[in-house]
Amino acid sequence: MEYLTTMRYIHKYLTPGMGVLEIGAGTGRYAHALAREGYRVDAVELIPHNIQVFNSNTEPGEGVSIRQGNATDLSFIDDETYDMTLLLGPLYHLYTEEEKIRALSEAIRVTKRGGIMYAAYCIGDAAIYTSGFMRGDILMLAEKGLIDDHFNTYSNPEDLFELHRKEDIDGMMANFQTQRLHYVATDLMTNHMRETVDGMDDEMFAMYLRYHFAVCEREDMVGITHHSLDVFRKT
Repeated sequence: MEYLTTMRYIHKYLTPGMGVLEIGAGTGRYAHALAREGYRVDAVELIPHNIQVFNSNTEPGEGVSIRQGNATDLSFIDDETYDMTLLLGPLYHLYTEEEKIRALSEAIRVTKRGGIMYAAYCIGDAAIYTSGFMRGDILMLAEKGLIDDHFNTYSNPEDLFELHRKEDIDGMMANFQTQRLHYVATDLMTNHMRETVDGMDDEMFAMYLRYHFAVCEREDMVGITHHSLDVFRKT
């Protein structure tokens, strides 16, 4: 669901001839999909194993490239190079405000003025529901100091994922000259009811998609998603 929703919002602004950069491309699910639609996509990825898998999945003639690099330092890319920039993984795994600001700043720097950017986040309240209460870990999380009395979440690198609230994201974006176009709950209720969704037939799933796309930007809904997508324009 996260992939389907993210691609839907990418296609809202993707036009022929655009140059696309994906920062933290992993094994290339988005980069390869867009390249196979005919777009020129450059990718940056930190982990050598992911780069190997990315290259092994590259088809002959596919307009895609990848190089090793860190999202917080894209000094090998000139300012205002790309029409569209995807930052769909790094903010899951950066644990300090300074690192996150640097990654966002670099993504904005290499994007053309007027270009479109996508930043994805993991959201804390959904983790409290699933890992905390549904899996029974809430007391352990509190004991370890990973949640506080107001149920703010805190992560360390060994926890694998950094968790956010929308107000955290708003605070970081206040540092930049951008215009928010969409704030999207990319999986919304799906992970909370995954067995139900997996058991849907095609007709029911098509209706579920219609519902999801109808409500995934509603301000009264977005806090419960596991993953969110911030879509913004460089001004």
